[in-house]
Amino acid sequence: MGCYGNGEVKTPHLDALAKDGMAFDCHYVSTAICMGSRANIMTGKFEFRHGCNFEHGALHGSHWANSYPILLKKGGYLTAMAGKIGFVVTERPGKKGLLPEKDFDKWGAGPGQTHYQTARNKSMAAYAGEYPHSSRSYGAFGADFISEAVKAGKPFCLSISFKAPHKPATPDPLDEAIYADKTFTRPGNFGREYGLHFARQSRRGRQYERFYGWNYADNYDEVMATYHQQVYAVDVATGMIRAALKRHGVAGNTVVIFTSDNGFLCGSHGYGSKVLPYEESSRVPLIIHDPRHANSGKELRCDALTGNVDLMPTILELAGVEVPAGIDGRSVLPLYGNPQGSIRTALPLINVWGPSEVHSLAVVTRETKYIYWPWSGEGFEPVEELYDTERDPLELENLVRRPEKHGDLLQRMRRSYDGFVQQWRQGAVPYHNYKPFAVFFDRGITWPDKVSALRN
Repeated sequence: MGCYGNGEVKTPHLDALAKDGMAFDCHYVSTAICMGSRANIMTGKFEFRHGCNFEHGALHGSHWANSYPILLKKGGYLTAMAGKIGFVVTERPGKKGLLPEKDFDKWGAGPGQTHYQTARNKSMAAYAGEYPHSSRSYGAFGADFISEAVKAGKPFCLSISFKAPHKPATPDPLDEAIYADKTFTRPGNFGREYGLHFARQSRRGRQYERFYGWNYADNYDEVMATYHQQVYAVDVATGMIRAALKRHGVAGNTVVIFTSDNGFLCGSHGYGSKVLPYEESSRVPLIIHDPRHANSGKELRCDALTGNVDLMPTILELAGVEVPAGIDGRSVLPLYGNPQGSIRTALPLINVWGPSEVHSLAVVTRETKYIYWPWSGEGFEPVEELYDTERDPLELENLVRRPEKHGDLLQRMRRSYDGFVQQWRQGAVPYHNYKPFAVFFDRGITWPDKVSALRN
């Protein structure tokens, strides 16, 4: 995105949104994979508190009942959902859930990964004629919902989760020429040689294989062209929605929030895909525009630490709806008034998806990241990584290797990490196999004792 410093791409509508509102420069997803991350966003809870992810299970109805879409609807808002919701809701842990279609006033979402072909998305099929590719169809859906809400004279909340730029790369044919023959500058940490200092555990998942499997190594420019073509379509859809707000006279009283549920490694350190706790997959954009606020239009930025769990209480506070107790998120609205402020000192980065070797828990602050890789089977040993993300955003130097200089920092980050493990131990849901991870991630338990405990 241009507003985040990439001068080689075209994101005019998102760049305009950042100019009108505020861009957050230190925003992380506490789970870097779509299903769990979207559950985080809607519930304001860390993954181990809501228990929802692909390999674990559906979102329990008790958590969904306190999600922002449900609470806003109870508060008198018209609600709409389109795109890839990413999870289903169940009343019985371990049982197949259902899409929460009936909980919204207007529905344009679908099961699983959904499709880039609009016609294959049942709830969006009416838009297929004019918008055969899904990205622009969601812009049209949003514009229609805004029109309906304005006619009804009711406040509204529109949530859209674009499939793009998810693999397999399928750009809208309208955008195929945008980056034709474009040469993209590779980041300074691109390639396998810049991941040699990473834990061996991180190479056991599909992320490592996809550096070659997805052709980052051999055809970087073409791969990135299709990636950015898909982002461009999201940008266009954003413009369609903002244009509808202006057309219907509600732009001055509508807050717009743009973010992502995960990042993408795109060849950095010799990895592809997401999931891992490194910057490219866990740090994501966050743009908020509140046209009513005095700080809007000043092109302000905020580098305070924020997380995806913070969006739910932020949305509820904006709507004047009471924020329920027991969530992990904190409203970011104080930062909109004071970009130099702070709402949290640390945030966990969780991965319990994929092979056990890749499971990791990290803690990030505004300046520092600590990662712990517990897996010690098959000749592996536990690994610690420590990065100064402020001075070393490409994560090229593991500071654990310099204890004489960074020993005090390492001890502080270990204590913060141990605190989150204790939160996990006390607050994990009793289903979907989340409780044992408190043992798995505990630095003070030996591997043989972990194996014994996990077997029992």
